[in-house]
Amino acid sequence: MNELELKYGCNPNQKPSRIFMPDGKELPIQVLSGRPGYINFLDAFHGWQLVKELKEATGLPAATSFKHVSPAGAAVGLPLDPVLAQIYRVEDMEDLSPLACAYARARGADRMSSFGDFISLSDICDADTARIIKREVSDGVIAPGYEPEALEILKSKKNGNYNIICIDPDYQPEALERKQVFGIMFEQGRNEGKIDEELLKNVVTKNREIPQSAKIDLIISLITLKYTQSNSVCFAKGGQAIGIGAGQQSRIHCTRLAGNKADNWFLRQAPKVLDLSFVDGIGRADRDNAIDVYIGEDCMDVIEDGRWENIFKIKPTVFTAEEKRAWLSRLTEVSLGSDAFFPFGDNIDRAYRSGVKYVAQPGGSVRDDQVIETCDQYGMTMAFTGIRLFHH
Repeated sequence: MNELELKYGCNPNQKPSRIFMPDGKELPIQVLSGRPGYINFLDAFHGWQLVKELKEATGLPAATSFKHVSPAGAAVGLPLDPVLAQIYRVEDMEDLSPLACAYARARGADRMSSFGDFISLSDICDADTARIIKREVSDGVIAPGYEPEALEILKSKKNGNYNIICIDPDYQPEALERKQVFGIMFEQGRNEGKIDEELLKNVVTKNREIPQSAKIDLIISLITLKYTQSNSVCFAKGGQAIGIGAGQQSRIHCTRLAGNKADNWFLRQAPKVLDLSFVDGIGRADRDNAIDVYIGEDCMDVIEDGRWENIFKIKPTVFTAEEKRAWLSRLTEVSLGSDAFFPFGDNIDRAYRSGVKYVAQPGGSVRDDQVIETCDQYGMTMAFTGIRLFHH
């Protein structure tokens, strides 16, 4: 199959629409179920590149949760502790496979953004991973293969219309990539820069220590940024992205957005949040929405009289600003990657408030000295990678 006709492009009025191989070769994918659309394929192909690189860089199964051509989460297959299992909604599933753990992490880091995601998996999809996907609202999945049981589970989703794509893991694209904008063809070399521990050797701060766990997190953050709409910043901890700030014109806004998401990820682990008692039968998305409001600034929207009764069995008390600050002070050892240099030290100030200890960024700003000095004030370790990772 050389081409595949799509229902429409980004929007229903954009017709005709298709994906095809201009060189006459066969498409490297097979649609096993459903009818993926234009944006689905954009998410699938970007996500597949991300997880393939994560697997190559870490040796661990990887997964990502994409929405609108940027990852909402990305992770490798490390085991889940009981608290993470609870906030990722898999506490009832025991002995999950590494790939299933990777997707639970990728999906669970920012459940609000991942609602209706497109999933990419580095390895053959197993039954554990398929069971997690089955219970979540999702548009589709791409993987290099599917175990028979996993395929049957996924085919039963959306009344048999769930989008399931199988990709040839050996497919290699051309060295040049092209796209047309306003009738004008753009061409550039593919971003084949390898992201590994070699990029972390140019440490420019007084503190030079980067433990192995932080190196993995920094690599995860940088590979995630490689496929995130720029400007972008990624916070990572424990083998996964915990906050991604994508598509912002100002880098400080990227850092604030990513930091706020990282804060929310950690606030969801606070005992006061874990102990929320929800009414029987509440939907997974409704529960996620309620938690997001509860830990935010508009908590009265879900706990005032006349509203909480529809969500909770017991009326929650306010999660005060003081309580939240006290809990967030326990968030430490976070890694941060940036797709371009930090122009001011204010990015480091904001990162520090979300527990950042390790930083990887290209360097090259006229104010590098100021940024380094700010890192030194907080005892952070920062490496200059020398590689910019803009993606558009």
